[in-house]
Amino acid sequence: MTKLCDYRGHIRNWRELCAELGIDSSLAREEREKEIIVKAYEKWGHDMAEHLYGMFAFGLYDSEEDKYFCMRDHFGTKPFYYYVTSDNRLLFGTMIKDFIDKDGFVKEINAEMLQIYLTLTYVAGENTFFKGVKKLMPGHWLEFKNGELTIERYWKPDFKPDNSKTVDEWADEIHETLKKVMPEVKEDNETAESFLSGGVDSSYVLAMSDAQVTGSCGYDDERFDESGLAKKTADLLGRENNRCLITPEEYFDVVPYVMYNMEQPLADASAIAFAIACKSTAEHTKLCYSGEGADEFFGGYNMYRNAERYGDNLKTFYVGNTNIMKEEEKQRILKNYNPDVLPINLVKYIYDETEGLDPLSKMSDVDIQIWLEGDIYLNVDKMSTVCGLEIRMPLTDRRIFDIASRMPSKYKVNEETNKVAFRTAAAKVLPEEIAFRKKLGFIVPIRIWLADERYNADVRAKFNSDMAAEFFNVEEINAIFNDYIGGNSDNWRKVWTIYTFLVWYEEYFVKR
Repeated sequence: MTKLCDYRGHIRNWRELCAELGIDSSLAREEREKEIIVKAYEKWGHDMAEHLYGMFAFGLYDSEEDKYFCMRDHFGTKPFYYYVTSDNRLLFGTMIKDFIDKDGFVKEINAEMLQIYLTLTYVAGENTFFKGVKKLMPGHWLEFKNGELTIERYWKPDFKPDNSKTVDEWADEIHETLKKVMPEVKEDNETAESFLSGGVDSSYVLAMSDAQVTGSCGYDDERFDESGLAKKTADLLGRENNRCLITPEEYFDVVPYVMYNMEQPLADASAIAFAIACKSTAEHTKLCYSGEGADEFFGGYNMYRNAERYGDNLKTFYVGNTNIMKEEEKQRILKNYNPDVLPINLVKYIYDETEGLDPLSKMSDVDIQIWLEGDIYLNVDKMSTVCGLEIRMPLTDRRIFDIASRMPSKYKVNEETNKVAFRTAAAKVLPEEIAFRKKLGFIVPIRIWLADERYNADVRAKFNSDMAAEFFNVEEINAIFNDYIGGNSDNWRKVWTIYTFLVWYEEYFVKR
C-alpha cells in the first residue's frame, strides 16, 4: 500500500492520467491529484515524472517495501526539503516548518551559506541556512530505505539547437504550444485572475487566458511605476485592472513577515513587493496566473546579449542572474570566511554538462537550474501559499522549454532586442508596441527608499546589533552602508542583502 504523506502542486494533464490510471475524473481536484501521484508511482515508479506535466513536490510511503519516495518537478516550481536525524530517521516536507519542531530536529545555523548568499542574494544549491536541512533539487527523486538515503537525477535541461527553422516558424511553434497548455492550467469550474506588469510575458499570458481581472503593483514615484503600462494593456484586451499602490512604510513593515514565511533569506527586492501584491490579490481570488519562465528559456535578460563577448570566460565568473559581492569584500566583512566555499563551485557541473554549447545556452542553463529554483520559484510559491493564493505559471512547462532547448540562440537575442522569437509569437495577440517593449524588470524604488532616514532606522539598528557582530565586522558593513547613504547608490544591493539576512536570522534564531 502507498500512502501520500505530503504533496503540493497542480497536475496539468490530469484528464489523460485519470483515463490511463483508472481514476474517477469527477473527484475533487485535491483528491484526484493525490490519487494521480499514488497511482503513477505504483505504475511507473522512479520514471513517473516522465508522464506528468505541471508543478509538483511530494513525499510518499511505500509500505510494501518499507521506504519513503520523494520527488520534485523538473524545474523546481514547488520546494521540497529533507533532514536526516542523528538516529537516522528521515524528516521531510514541502515546507521546512513541516518538520522544524519534530522530534530529532536540531535547529542550527549553517553559517557557511552566508558566503553564498552575499554574492547571489538567494540560497542556491542543495544546502540551506539550517544545518542538515537540504533541498531536493529540481529534476531529482529521493528514496529512503533501511536507513539509507538514495538521491538520483531524473531530468536535466538539454540544449540541442536546430538551425532548420525561421524565426517565424519558431514563433508559430511557441504560440501553438501555448494554445495547448493554457486550457490545462485552469479547470472549467475555476476562475483565475492574472498578474500583469508592463512586460511581454505577463501580457502574453493574459492575452491567451480567460482571466477578466488583472493585478499590478504601482508606486508614487513615476520612474519606477509600470502600472500605467499594465493598465493600458488591460484596457486594450478588455480586462479589468486593479492597482496595488505600495508605500515605503508598508514595504519596510512587511520585511519580517516575508523573511519568516520565505523560510530562507531572500534579498530580491521585488520579493517584498510581490508579497504585498499576493496579499492584496488574495482578498478577491484564490487563483492567479503569472508569467515566470520565459526570460530564462528564451533569452529575456539584457545581459544575455553579452553572452558571445563573455565566451569561455563564463565558467570563471557566471554564477547566475546576480553577483553582487566579490570574495575579497566578503573576506573583509565576515568574521569567519572559508576560502573553499565559493559560488562558482555550485555551477561547475552545469558548465561540464554544457561543454561545447554556445555561451547563451550556458548562461540560460545556469539560470534555469540555479536562479529560477533559488529565487523566482521560491518567491512565487512561498508568498502565494502563506496568504492562501495559488499561482500557476503557464510558461513554465516542459513543452514550452522543449521549444527553447531546440531554438538557436540567434532567435533568442540579437543586437537590438531579446526574446526575439518569443516576442514574435506574442505579437500574434498583442500590439507590437507591447510585444517588443523593452524589458524593464519588476523594479522597486528601494535604492531610493533605503537611503531615506524616515525608513532605514531598522537597517541601521541591525547593522549595529549584537547579532550582526556574530557574523560581520560591524565597522566594515557600516562603511558599506555609509558609503551608500553618501551617494554610492550601487551599494544598495549589498546593504539590502546583509539586512535581509539579519531580519531572517532574528526571526528564526532570536525571537523563536
